[in-house]
Amino acid sequence: MGCGSCSTSGIPKGCKSNGSCGVKGCEKHTVFDWLSDMELPGHLAPFEYVEVRFKNGRKEYYKNPSQIRLYMGDVVAVEGNPGHDIGAVSLTGELVRLQMNKRKLRPESPDVRKLYRKANQRDIDIWQSARDREHETMVRSREIVKELNLNMKLSDVEYQGDNAKATFYYIADERVDFRELIKVLASEFKIRVEMRQIGTRQEAGKIGGIGSCGRELCCSTWLTDFRSVNTAAARYQQLSLNPTKLAGQCGKLKCCLNYELDTYLDALKNFPDTNKNLETKAGRAYFQKMDIFKELLWYALPDQGNEWVAVKLEDVKHIMALNEKGEKPESLIDFNANKPSEESVAYENVVGQDELTRFDQKGRGDNRRRKGRKRPAKGRSNPNAQSNSPKPEGKGKPQAKAPQNSKEGGTPNKGGASNRNRNNRNRRRKNNNTGNNDAPKS
Repeated sequence: MGCGSCSTSGIPKGCKSNGSCGVKGCEKHTVFDWLSDMELPGHLAPFEYVEVRFKNGRKEYYKNPSQIRLYMGDVVAVEGNPGHDIGAVSLTGELVRLQMNKRKLRPESPDVRKLYRKANQRDIDIWQSARDREHETMVRSREIVKELNLNMKLSDVEYQGDNAKATFYYIADERVDFRELIKVLASEFKIRVEMRQIGTRQEAGKIGGIGSCGRELCCSTWLTDFRSVNTAAARYQQLSLNPTKLAGQCGKLKCCLNYELDTYLDALKNFPDTNKNLETKAGRAYFQKMDIFKELLWYALPDQGNEWVAVKLEDVKHIMALNEKGEKPESLIDFNANKPSEESVAYENVVGQDELTRFDQKGRGDNRRRKGRKRPAKGRSNPNAQSNSPKPEGKGKPQAKAPQNSKEGGTPNKGGASNRNRNNRNRRRKNNNTGNNDAPKS
């Protein structure tokens, strides 16, 4: 199913779905048309109603009496109240019939308006100029509401496609008399004004945002019907009743608390009544908490309130069966599921395979000693070496004896300094002895 209205090339700009808006749309609340590749039987005519999407995911259903061939993403002009409005086709075909049945909207109902035509360039230009006015209109309207001291909050403004009417969405905790506000807004912006009250959940869906799960809000992406959520859903799932964690950005309980509630209710059918206590010879054990999917229940004795004992579901049922017969087990310690096992596997490290750095540590001391020792280069004069020619005694300057260690007031020799000094002294003694033996005897 192609789409030729989102861009000049026929491929939508935002969805990157290779020209099929039915797979992934550019807007929120997009429906996957899984009947797009299926042909209708020859004796059936296509369903003449289409679904049109407006700002912030608002959708309405319109009759297509002219049987205009429409695709997803086509910009169309539809009947307004009064005038006409501009929107984009979001669904066609038999799925529209299912959506209308879901919303309990009959095709013969007078609330279903008509679809006029595909929008031309003039309609699109007027529609775009109307959308550009929405932000500044909302800012100015909030200033007017503040000047009139009305206890309400304007959350969004939506202009009609013909730029002749605007709908103001507001939130209020109590009844508000906005007759004066309508007069001021109509004279300020030269438009027809419609006030529509919404709830905090609808406001979060219009504004959008990122939830605590790290994804976009469900109400702004795919969730269309808002079911009631109460604290019982959190109790069944063993969640702490913390308002800061259970509340969403709208200030109400999170809608996702209902997603897994049925799974928890099915799992809880196998659990006994938690109001019943376990009778043991050590005392009466009181229920504290449970892990539904691991089938563990924690109990505590009155004198040991800080120490909880984890008991398996089978053992809890067994203890309750004994209590019904008038019998009591010795203690819950014998049924502790988290009790460490006495059998421990002995392991001895013979080869040292568990040390990952054994190759890095090997020979580290030898490298340090080699770094301190400097070898003289071949063919070069060694400045520390002494000449073999004999020196007359008494003319040479006496050399100070280097301290051997730090205790004598010197600094300790590093590397091979002590070895070089010892070799130089031995070499001088040898030269002196050789010179004395070569002298002529008297």
